[in-house]
Amino acid sequence: MMPYEQDLRMADAATPPAQPATAAGPAPVEGVPAIPEDALILITTRNLVLFPGTVLPITLGRQRSIAAAQTAIRLNRPVGLVLQREAATEDPMPADLHRVGTEANLLRYVTSPDGSHHVICQGEQRVRIVEFLDGYPFFVARIERVPESEDANKEIDARLLNLRNQALEVLQLLPQTPAELVNAVQGATSAPALADLIASVMDITPAEKQEILEIFDIERRLDRISELLAYRLEVLRLSRQISDRTKETMDERQREFLLREQLKTIQNELGEGEDAKSQEIAELRQKIEQAKMPEEVETHAKKELARLERMPEAAGEYSMARTYLEWLIELPWAIESAAPIDVAEARRILDEDHYGLRKVKRRILEFLAIHKLNPGGRSPILCFVGPPGVGKTSLGQSIARATGRKFTRVSLGGTHDEAEIRGHRRTYIGALPGNILQGIRRAGSRQCVMMLDEIDKLGRGIQGDPASALLEVLDPEQNSTFRDNYLGVPFDLSRVMFICTANVIDNIPGPLRDRMEIIDLPGYTEDEKFEIAKRYLVRRQLTANGLTAEQAEFTDETLHAIIRDYTREAGVRQLEREIGPTLRSVAMKVAEGTATSVVIAPDDLHEMLGPRRFENEVAMRTSVPGVATGLAWTPVGGDILFIEATRIPGKGALILTGQLGEVMRESAQAAMSLVKARAQSLGLDPKLFESSDIHIHVPAGAIPKDGPSAGVAMFTALVSLLIGRTVKSDTAMTGEISLRGLVLPVGGIKEKVVAAAGAGLATVILPARNQRDYEDIPEAARNKLRFVWAERVEEVIEAALEPAAATPAPALEPAAQ
Repeated sequence: MMPYEQDLRMADAATPPAQPATAAGPAPVEGVPAIPEDALILITTRNLVLFPGTVLPITLGRQRSIAAAQTAIRLNRPVGLVLQREAATEDPMPADLHRVGTEANLLRYVTSPDGSHHVICQGEQRVRIVEFLDGYPFFVARIERVPESEDANKEIDARLLNLRNQALEVLQLLPQTPAELVNAVQGATSAPALADLIASVMDITPAEKQEILEIFDIERRLDRISELLAYRLEVLRLSRQISDRTKETMDERQREFLLREQLKTIQNELGEGEDAKSQEIAELRQKIEQAKMPEEVETHAKKELARLERMPEAAGEYSMARTYLEWLIELPWAIESAAPIDVAEARRILDEDHYGLRKVKRRILEFLAIHKLNPGGRSPILCFVGPPGVGKTSLGQSIARATGRKFTRVSLGGTHDEAEIRGHRRTYIGALPGNILQGIRRAGSRQCVMMLDEIDKLGRGIQGDPASALLEVLDPEQNSTFRDNYLGVPFDLSRVMFICTANVIDNIPGPLRDRMEIIDLPGYTEDEKFEIAKRYLVRRQLTANGLTAEQAEFTDETLHAIIRDYTREAGVRQLEREIGPTLRSVAMKVAEGTATSVVIAPDDLHEMLGPRRFENEVAMRTSVPGVATGLAWTPVGGDILFIEATRIPGKGALILTGQLGEVMRESAQAAMSLVKARAQSLGLDPKLFESSDIHIHVPAGAIPKDGPSAGVAMFTALVSLLIGRTVKSDTAMTGEISLRGLVLPVGGIKEKVVAAAGAGLATVILPARNQRDYEDIPEAARNKLRFVWAERVEEVIEAALEPAAATPAPALEPAAQ
């Protein structure tokens, strides 16, 4: 709302093209045709809406408005004030005008000495334009007057009371509110009159006022005004609170100023004042000159130093400015000469630090070779993707070691604030640069290897999107002028070798993934885990537990037993955890003096690690018809999945359990439909399905499962159940099925095959269209398994089921399995 006394409002009118006049009776004004009784002279306004019952002064600026007002005065007739749709329209046409306006009486017409024209209007009632009339030098239109209902009821009285209370509260919050306006609001008893009064003085846009003018229903009008008034009331409350807080802050600052002046006097008396500060400023100036900053940055640093010099040492911002300068000084601005890259030495270091990973090492060596031949080129951003524990982080450390660079790691897991990447603005105490510049400061070099760990775990919150902030960091075309919010000056990141890690590539946003070269790290097979444990993990745990190789020794069978019976993972992190307590048991014996050297045998593991945690369940689970072994993909690698089916007396229902997702349930229904469709070729009695319920269960019911890749295993389990032939215990399968009996391709083939090899299986049945993934499977896993590439479900059944027995199939009997 605004004060009631207002300056003159602008309401301009435009003159339409000249048109032939039409006679409607004798013309009382020379040159103007007679105006019918049901028509009004219209004055168009740019940004003013007049409400019934209110009086407003208006300035007329265009000839059409002046002619309309003068004619109305001479004829002693009211006028209609109509808002034009666009204020910038200089010569509006009828289509440019709103169709609802206000009929008003011209109380006074004044011509100023400067030649401007003014009128004072009093709104009477709402009118609706029915038809525009031609032949006049101004707008004339037939109108329909909208009567205002004064009927009162409980709903209207309640709204009237609420609106009055809101208006009075707003008037109390406004400075210098006219007493007449307060009295007018308090004394209003008519709901339409109060609504129009408040709408006329509210600080809202002309479009919102026009919207209120066009609401004829009084209840809706009161609700709309109350809604707008409530918003402005909240704004005024917050403004008052901010004003009060600002006043308190100003008082506090004056008090602090006096105290600082007193403290400054005391320090000068004690000899601890300007001399210590001058020495500190001199040291900072010397460091700025030695930091080899770019010219733009050095100029900015010297400006900040001059500002610090003028600032009182006891001021709250003094420490912030000093910390900022220290950050500028300690960042490595100078370009160092990079150590020459020896590709042969890099190969030796990679082989020394990591076993296997032949493709990954080859790509890293290619990366280093190109960097050696073209040191000034923009190197690609590598992203290692694989399950936990396969050596992604240690590969980054090996690259740093092979290139002679410093290594720094930035953990992105759980980061949900953009300021963690770009830094905080220097608007409060405790602001810092982002993790990128903090990592470079720790490394002490711009030519470092920076590992952005767990980039797929980035979050997103109300503070912004960190993934979007990383787009500039990881773009070789842009990161040469990276600007941290804290520093406020560009910093060149093009010399940094960025390496990212992730467990699941699907969680990385597309634009960010497009800036990186993805390198997949598969899970390890049992033989690879054995070699890693023998070469690296045992040696590392011996050192961690204070033992020597002569005091503790693992047999090969022991390591295989730990891998097979106490771990089930794609990487080797849990394997190292299990080796640790084994060696701790030996360390205790050596420390007690009961033994000088121990050879750990498989039989000793029960005492050191407890009972076996995992066992080969494949043979036990598939010893009866109706059980098939599937292959599943998880974020931490592949896994085997058992599908169990049984038949019970019923009415043909399909029961699904095991916390299956929607897609997996649909796969089970498709498998059931496919079995029914092939009942005749499988030798099944169709009546069997009418008298039996089929129950499909996937064990580990507490774990959610979803996806279409278990379709083949479900179909095989159903066929095994119904024809009474067991599934081969050393065979696992994966693939989606269609109702035509096709085996469709699925993802995660590499991880699934590695899991099958680790589980001791001998045969895997895969979709024929997944043969393109064969080269991605580790060679150790390929050598262990026999691959069956199936195009149709008939090929799956032939390869998966044991040969038919001579006895009749038990599935044809009516008894339940």
